[in-house]
Amino acid sequence: MSLFLFMLLVSILNPVVSHKSCDFPAVVNLGDSNSDTGGYASAFTPPASPYGETYFHMPARRFSDGRLTIDFIAEAFGLPFINAYLDSVGTNFSHGINFATAASTIRLPISVIPNGGFSPFYLGLQYSQFEQFKVRSQMIRKQGGLLASLMPKEEYFSKALYTFDIGQNDLGEGFFSNLTIQEVNASIPDIINKFSANIKNIYNLGARFFWVHNTGPIGCLPYVLVAFASAEKDPAGCLKPYNEVAQYFNLKLQESIAQLRNEFPSAAFTYVDIYSVKYSLFAEPPKHGFELPLVTCCGYGGEYNYSAAVLCGGTITVNGTEIFVGSCDNPSVRVVWDGIHFTEAANKFIFDQISTGSFSDPAVPLKQACQS
Repeated sequence: MSLFLFMLLVSILNPVVSHKSCDFPAVVNLGDSNSDTGGYASAFTPPASPYGETYFHMPARRFSDGRLTIDFIAEAFGLPFINAYLDSVGTNFSHGINFATAASTIRLPISVIPNGGFSPFYLGLQYSQFEQFKVRSQMIRKQGGLLASLMPKEEYFSKALYTFDIGQNDLGEGFFSNLTIQEVNASIPDIINKFSANIKNIYNLGARFFWVHNTGPIGCLPYVLVAFASAEKDPAGCLKPYNEVAQYFNLKLQESIAQLRNEFPSAAFTYVDIYSVKYSLFAEPPKHGFELPLVTCCGYGGEYNYSAAVLCGGTITVNGTEIFVGSCDNPSVRVVWDGIHFTEAANKFIFDQISTGSFSDPAVPLKQACQS
């Protein structure tokens, strides 16, 4: 067989697929503290030093020592960091908007701040904020002037990438409300139904490109490890039954994304297995350049350097001496920042892995998320 015929046969059997990058002019994010760039800080008490010390060199309204995965997503498209919807000072929404707030849930939580531990800005309310923003931003654009330049163009709403990272707090609410593992599992179908309903609502407002993170291994985080210390542990030292709940959540989430994909064939839905990437940091830390994955970098006390009694940036009196709860010496090799959230180094590792498409369904890279 001639070389030409061989190459012709190869081209027939393996047709060339377009790998053109998507031109997302904006990113719209909904979620919890894993992607909150200032929502919680605008509504409640902002995180203080040493939060933000690694990249921003000051508190940056994020629950980490530096950038979050959503920051790296924005950077990947050459966009500035996405401002929080609730932040009324110096904000620019022309390139996207972030509705996420720390402690947010998918379902309306039983108790909210200040009378409880969860944000009132649950996913349904974040959707309502988006609905209002879409209308009001275009009213402002039509009025012209300086404020008009700070709002997204109308066509951006159908061209933007819509990112989601939420669900961990729904599981946490169940665990910390003394529900059994079985009871939390039983709540998951309704949680996912609520998530899917909000996705449909956002689709009906013009969204077409969806990038959805599943939930991480909650049983590896110190705030859960300390609270439920008697639970069975896996070889990585994580709480096996609590991670199994997260895995069940992810299974139902993936099923719901598949259903949405069938229901709305004109849209692109990418399900991102962030759980597997995060778990690898706890299971094989040296392989990825990390150490002490279960030990909090900015915390105080006990096996995991974490206590709910005094959090990162707080102070505690020990033997008459006031101690400031600060950062560990080298956050760049640590996984968990404050017992609940990840370090910038871990967030960068997570982004580098998920952006390739290797952990996505369908297996498309982030920059081709308009083609799934």
